Amino acid sequence: MSEPTTELLQTPLHALHLKLGARMVPFAGYSMPVQYAGGVIAEHKHCRTSAALFDVSHMGQLRLVGADAAAALETLVPVDVVDLAPGRQRYALFTNASGGLLDDLMVTRPSAGDAAQGFGDLFLVVNAACKEADLRHLVTHIGHRCQVVPMPERALLALQGPTAVAALSRLNPAVAQLVFMTGGVFELAGQRCFVTRSGYTGEDGFEISVPADGATALAMQLLAQPGVLAAGLGARDTLRLEAGLCLYGHDIDEKTSPVEAGLTWAIQKVRRPGGARAGGYPGAAAIEGHLAGGAPSKRVGLVGLERVPVREGAPVFDAQGHAIGKVTSGTLAPTVNQPIAMAYLTQDHAQLHSEVHAEVRGKRVPMRVSPMPFTPHRYHRG
Repeated sequence: MSEPTTELLQTPLHALHLKLGARMVPFAGYSMPVQYAGGVIAEHKHCRTSAALFDVSHMGQLRLVGADAAAALETLVPVDVVDLAPGRQRYALFTNASGGLLDDLMVTRPSAGDAAQGFGDLFLVVNAACKEADLRHLVTHIGHRCQVVPMPERALLALQGPTAVAALSRLNPAVAQLVFMTGGVFELAGQRCFVTRSGYTGEDGFEISVPADGATALAMQLLAQPGVLAAGLGARDTLRLEAGLCLYGHDIDEKTSPVEAGLTWAIQKVRRPGGARAGGYPGAAAIEGHLAGGAPSKRVGLVGLERVPVREGAPVFDAQGHAIGKVTSGTLAPTVNQPIAMAYLTQDHAQLHSEVHAEVRGKRVPMRVSPMPFTPHRYHRG
């Protein structure tokens, strides 16, 4: 007998996507737009030059409520949450007992006034495919120290690109006061929204948590602004890859440590060996061993020396034909106009500018280990 098919979930913007002519695909249990009529490359380039609107409502939003929330969350992440100032946001990582990554997430500490409006002492955004497991993880391990409240009644929009601030400011000029990795409550299109100046494209932009029943009205107001176009998951993927950003389940997973993944910048000094709050999170010993130089592999950027796209899963070899790693993401990058990829290579082959070979359909394609991001970040840091 065949397995029963699971009905795909829909975001609050589903009908709008269909009206806009989106090609819908299954993603993380949802029916999601992969592209619109103009295509992935056009959407990608528009985000780099103007502003693109993405529906990321499939991602998980939740809040932690209680005076002990920050200290409690620190028992699950190798990140400084306790010292996070009101209105600030930080990238974080859930780790497992072996030092691998259960998920990556964004953590914001709302101001006291914003917390009182229903956004908690901490506001979290987690990956769609992990959100149920993340919720169980939080409730199981810190549910006795703070309330863990999922927020399925909210949608999430990402407005990204150099003209995003001009477009969003027409709805509320105060959003322009935000700088990269800060957030707060703003009224947009008559809705109380939690807005952070962040995103996953490498561009300046915003992520907007909006009540689900007001999401379509807000999206339509944003799409009515000059230079704003809808974009799908295809462009979001090529944009984040050019920006050198990891996609959970592809570039990082439960077998990857933050050190192997090149995410040591996310582990603040206070949480490292010798720091005031070192350790105390799952897998701390393994991760600290990697920090001391014990990581067996490293995530690197690769640029193709021939115009052959190299995709996820391609094995990588050294000049002598020895297997040295595997590609985790790859594309023909629209902005840099070259094949690019991310791969894990053994430490001795991960040096910048080393030449390696990826196997594509039985042929060895030359690539060079390159710095990331492939395209410069343009975050607004103030």
